[in-house]
Amino acid sequence: MATLRIHTRRPGVAQVAMARPELFNAFDEAMIGELDAAFSQLIDDPAVRVIVLAGEGKHFSAGADLQWMQRASSATLDWNLQDARRFAAMLARIESCPKPTLARVQGAALGGGVGLACACDIAVAAQGASFSVSEAKFGILPAVIGPYVTNAVGKRQARRLALTTERIGADEALAIGLVQKLVAVDELDSAVDAMLDALLAGGPKAQREIKSLMAQLPVGPITPETIDLTARTIARVRGTEEAREGFAAFLGKRPPAWIPPA
Repeated sequence: MATLRIHTRRPGVAQVAMARPELFNAFDEAMIGELDAAFSQLIDDPAVRVIVLAGEGKHFSAGADLQWMQRASSATLDWNLQDARRFAAMLARIESCPKPTLARVQGAALGGGVGLACACDIAVAAQGASFSVSEAKFGILPAVIGPYVTNAVGKRQARRLALTTERIGADEALAIGLVQKLVAVDELDSAVDAMLDALLAGGPKAQREIKSLMAQLPVGPITPETIDLTARTIARVRGTEEAREGFAAFLGKRPPAWIPPA
């Protein structure tokens, strides 16, 4: 792929790296299409358990390529609608991926780069990383990434970030839930690998069930419908072959069969 580097980081783990470091991994129509295709292929690959999203060079992603945005500002409404729908579909592909996804963030994550990090299940960042929902500076708004930022940090923080466009540091990003772990720059890869160890220890079918169930759980009062959904889900999953293997491995004091070889 022209804008991505995809490789096996370790058994069971694919890393998708945005590879336009000279443009701080800003994305355009081509990268959006390649990200969508890459995640689609990796979702279907049975050898892949976890997907890492990274950016080559000093920065994770500067968000939308400004030349792309300038083209969009002069295009028709129909062109803009189709273009925006492709971007929205790509983010939805990442967010709805049935396999665990992890963003490896260094340097700047701006605009759509924040959206990419928020669309992943987990974000691990290096000290010195910075984040800005910067669209309003250009007279536009973070519409497509808005739901993902809101889900990550809550509505009030998302509104503040979008309205002010202020750049926040990694410590604040950790405090508001935009990232889940923060480490020194030279420890970023070891921290990602430690998180991968934890993810690979879980049953892959159980993790798919977790993502599916969490997507259906509303925030707020626990309704009778939610209680019934959770009871039906655990009742079904407890009888699966993976569950039987998990309990047998624990009682037998051995690793379960789903953990890839080192």
